[in-house]
Amino acid sequence: MREVKAFIREERIVEVVEGLRDAGFKSLTLSPAEGTGKFTGEKALPSLQFPVTHSKMTNLQIVCRKEDVEQIVRLIHKHGSRDEKGEGLIYISEVLQLFKVRTGKSSTQDI
Repeated sequence: MREVKAFIREERIVEVVEGLRDAGFKSLTLSPAEGTGKFTGEKALPSLQFPVTHSKMTNLQIVCRKEDVEQIVRLIHKHGSRDEKGEGLIYISEVLQLFKVRTGKSSTQDI
């Protein structure tokens, strides 16, 4: 199993999620994120919460089968990119085990 974690501009997240859902990837986690990097856009504003950040992003996380990673990355790129600097990053990590909170048992069936 793999975890795909992507930091995507806030204004593009709806299109990304719709593209993933249309392709059958319905289980995902979204959370607000702020970051800083090499690129600072003209409209970037300093964060009121974190004085060193300037980019409001959304953190998208999906745990998936290894063979689905390439398709998910393509979909995030297709729906999240406008070929501009500072659009975000995608990370891939290996998931060693998955446990259900309800039962406490290891499971890979419902991914």
